[in-house]
Amino acid sequence: MDVINVVADIGGTNLRVGTVLENGDITDLTLYQCEQHPSLQAVLEAYFSSHDIDSSKVNACLAIACPVDQDLIKMTNLPWQFSKSELKADLKLNRLYVINDYTAIAWAVPFLSDQQKVKIGGGQSLDKHPIAICGPGTGLGVANVIWGNDQWISVGGEGGHADFAAVDETEIEILRFLQNKYPRVSYEQVLSGLGIEQIYQALCHMKGVDAEAFKAADISARALENRCDICLQALNQFCKTLGSFAGNMALTTAAFGGVYIAGGIAPRFIEFIQNSEFRERFEAKNRFTEFNKGIATYVITEAQPGVLGASAYLIQQNQNEAL
Repeated sequence: MDVINVVADIGGTNLRVGTVLENGDITDLTLYQCEQHPSLQAVLEAYFSSHDIDSSKVNACLAIACPVDQDLIKMTNLPWQFSKSELKADLKLNRLYVINDYTAIAWAVPFLSDQQKVKIGGGQSLDKHPIAICGPGTGLGVANVIWGNDQWISVGGEGGHADFAAVDETEIEILRFLQNKYPRVSYEQVLSGLGIEQIYQALCHMKGVDAEAFKAADISARALENRCDICLQALNQFCKTLGSFAGNMALTTAAFGGVYIAGGIAPRFIEFIQNSEFRERFEAKNRFTEFNKGIATYVITEAQPGVLGASAYLIQQNQNEAL
């Protein structure tokens, strides 16, 4: 049977599906808006139909933004849920692999070229040392990748839901503001699109002014164009908090292979991040400041790291099955 390899990167907002060629290239990459479709199955059926694909020949790898260790998958930032076994049966797939979206990105990171990433600040990356990845987007994804048994091994996790740790007076006030909204405040509630909005709202509250109904994109645009002082402060605060979080990941994993910022937000204002206090906060670890100074940080500029990682994972699984 001629197998057709299909990969998908499923976030809380967008879903991308593509077909992997024999040389590893990805073709027929199609973007779907999640909110415009009732289910993941409906999207995959539409993709198979539009590209005349016999689903019984498909080996699929789905990278999805939620925990994937159970058969029942419930997306964190999207009202979709499905059974892995039922999806495989209903679509009559040959094989189905479901991995966390940041597990997929972790698979891609070791193979990124200099054209697919931008370095922020100092430090250096050591070959075959642990790598940490975090990505603000609809949520806050986290993963790690380590070298072992002569191959890269991706280690997923839900670190974006770790407790938000305020480190200065402004962050303490932001934390207090959010504690009035939530029983518990996680990093995702400040390091995401919603997070930018909530930082802005908290700063308005602190200054005693009414917050406008700005979305994250509005706040970022006004900050970058220097049209709103509070928006500018909000984006600066976002970068500082992101630096602290990335620095925590560096400490936790001894990420001498580098810390990488993925997701849909950071690539939009890389120069702003470079000129912000991101790197200063990344290194500000008291007795372990020198430890973090030696670790490089990057923003991933490759548009489809999740799709590339899902492809690398699927190819590896196919090779393992062939042994």
